[in-house]
Amino acid sequence: MTDAEYTYPGERLGLPASGPRSIARVGRRIGALAIDWAAAVVISIAFFQYDSIATLLIFAVVQIVFIPTIGGSPGHRILGMRLVMLGGGWVGLWRPIVRTLLLVVVIPAVIWDPDQRGLHDKLVGTVLIRA
Repeated sequence: MTDAEYTYPGERLGLPASGPRSIARVGRRIGALAIDWAAAVVISIAFFQYDSIATLLIFAVVQIVFIPTIGGSPGHRILGMRLVMLGGGWVGLWRPIVRTLLLVVVIPAVIWDPDQRGLHDKLVGTVLIRA
């Protein structure tokens, strides 16, 4: 089948159209990003006088620590999402690091495929799904 023949994001990956294990949609992703960034800002204000580099580093550390331990960032989990390996299994330690480095660069995260996977997820073999 060609990309045009697939009817919903995640179909060609074998994921359901909706419900648990379906591709997490844009609204949830943006909401999770806002939650994680707001948490980083609060911590940065409290401990680093709202230093922009500290805020970015806090955001990155939260991603790197929580993805392999609880299956997603706090924002992901609050909004009912999980980051999983496309073929199953544990994401490991290096994937969250590479994914986060690409996420903070921003451009890879806004380049999506027809399954609404950002380049940062495609490069490390992960997919953000609804829990």
